[in-house]
Amino acid sequence: MSLEILLIIAFGGALLTYLLGKISHRLRDSFAVIISLALVAIIACLYGRFVEKTFYSGFLGIPLILRLNMLSWFFAIAISALGALSVIFSLSYVKGREGTDLYYLMMLVVNAAMLGIVFSGDLVSLFIFWEIMSWSTFLLISYNRGPALAAGMKYIVMSIAGSLAMLIGILSLYVSFNTLNISQIASVVGSASSGYILFILTAFGIAFGIKNAVLPFHTWLPDAHSEAPAPFSAVLSGILIKMGTYGFLLLLYVIMGLKLFLGLGSGIFSFHSVLCFLGAVTIIIPTFIAMLQTDAKRLLAWSTIGQAGYIILGIAFGTNLALAGGIFHFFNHALFKALLFLAIGAVEFRTHTRDLDSLGGLAKKMPVVFIATLVGICALIGVPLTNGFVSKWLIYKTLILEGSPFLAFCALVGTWGTILYSYKLIHNVFLGQLPEKYKDIQKSPLSMQLPMMVLSLAILLFGILPGIPLKVINSIGTSFGFESLNVTLWGITSETGALNTINIFSAVLAAGIIVWILFRLGAKSVSVAHDDSYAAGAYTPVDKYHYTAEFYNPLYRMIKPFLRDVIDEFYYWIASSVRSFAGSVRHIYSGDVGHYVMYIILFLSLLIFVQMRWKVW
Repeated sequence: MSLEILLIIAFGGALLTYLLGKISHRLRDSFAVIISLALVAIIACLYGRFVEKTFYSGFLGIPLILRLNMLSWFFAIAISALGALSVIFSLSYVKGREGTDLYYLMMLVVNAAMLGIVFSGDLVSLFIFWEIMSWSTFLLISYNRGPALAAGMKYIVMSIAGSLAMLIGILSLYVSFNTLNISQIASVVGSASSGYILFILTAFGIAFGIKNAVLPFHTWLPDAHSEAPAPFSAVLSGILIKMGTYGFLLLLYVIMGLKLFLGLGSGIFSFHSVLCFLGAVTIIIPTFIAMLQTDAKRLLAWSTIGQAGYIILGIAFGTNLALAGGIFHFFNHALFKALLFLAIGAVEFRTHTRDLDSLGGLAKKMPVVFIATLVGICALIGVPLTNGFVSKWLIYKTLILEGSPFLAFCALVGTWGTILYSYKLIHNVFLGQLPEKYKDIQKSPLSMQLPMMVLSLAILLFGILPGIPLKVINSIGTSFGFESLNVTLWGITSETGALNTINIFSAVLAAGIIVWILFRLGAKSVSVAHDDSYAAGAYTPVDKYHYTAEFYNPLYRMIKPFLRDVIDEFYYWIASSVRSFAGSVRHIYSGDVGHYVMYIILFLSLLIFVQMRWKVW
């Protein structure tokens, strides 16, 4: 099947889903699932194919091109799979709400636009699909109205700024090389000066950095995740912000090329070193901000920003092992972060709250959600036998072997912080005593459980058999000019050692059996009343299941003045300054004809003055 037909099916299916919703909600829901699964099947069948084809040649004289290679296929299969699982999860999540026809339309349009981005062979097509994705995302973030509108506006303003930066870069490339074909630009961009190349990298880097929520362009993401519907939060965190990752890969390794990218600058001031440092900072700061959150989705949002730092660090470091780790972590993060957002969405669906201090004890009431969250948390931390362990191991090994102790330390500190906020998440939601008001809570619907089961199995599968995705990732690396890695089904072998997950699996299985035996031999647990627990004299707050809910309030009040997002405050200062300036300019339009006549006279006088001075010069 050709790529243009695939995109017609994706966009046409979205429109037809909306129209079917006017006839029957049940028919709309069924068709949305069918079209989503069909895209997964079609893209899976395209594995191994390489295509580059002009599908329209009359757009202002610029040919529009679609192309398929291993990089675009890898992103496309992730997009379609997560999109399908999110649509299935939505069947119960948005049932009975207003505007569900628009919701399904935008969900499918976002997925179609992302497919268009990764299949684009020219920068015009990429920009068009980029804008479709951005505006559809705005509508989905704003779906719940109220505070969601403010979050949506914050996102779209920053997205427009990124799009303008990208447009400037596109126009500059067209003026310089008279083509927007990505392959043709890649073949001639090496002749440009280093200053011009740095300009192009900066222009596109702003656009991709905003979408990837890399510091200092991260400020839109926490609000967007907090207010967006949970199924779309899974798409937003899992794959949509990774369009920035795709953009960086396209820019650094396809357009610029490996040699040019690594040769730009020298020492710590080289471009790839600056990107690595930016990735390290992006790991550290958001990770520890996540520890202070009490809103589950906001905690996961800050976690997403921190994990994006690992991806950028791996991609920017510039070795075959680091690149494999960065791309693999993109794929892994898409799986486990989507799983966590769906799990929290299922909890919110039943409890109507995301407040970590008001939950607890839900493990027995929602066992599938609990196990899914546990698997997602283990992958997020990087526990062996989960996919997150493999990608982080590749990054850690690279940083240590290549002699980058600072970057390695930042990566390890990020993991320590991840352990802390991850434990807080699963402990405060699922462990401890169950609040009285949730004693009759029901399990999540099957349409919510099924996507979580699939994602959990995928996390374990690619943790035990990482060679399946690493084979594709190795093909991507060799297409960029890197040496091939020795990939096996169980991991990677090299001169410095081997990663063999089957040995890890055997060790973990043996340890698990021993722990289970010791647990069975221990004393039985005894249920106690909500307030019948020893807490060093501290009381349990009303409607909270554990005393630690407000235990650190005095300390928090002391450090709160210092917990400021100065970057976010800077953006708000710019916005208020622009608003004040626009308000002042608005007074020029007074409606008085005499004032307008005076403006014309002053303008003509200025023109005469300029002309006189021009003649003198």
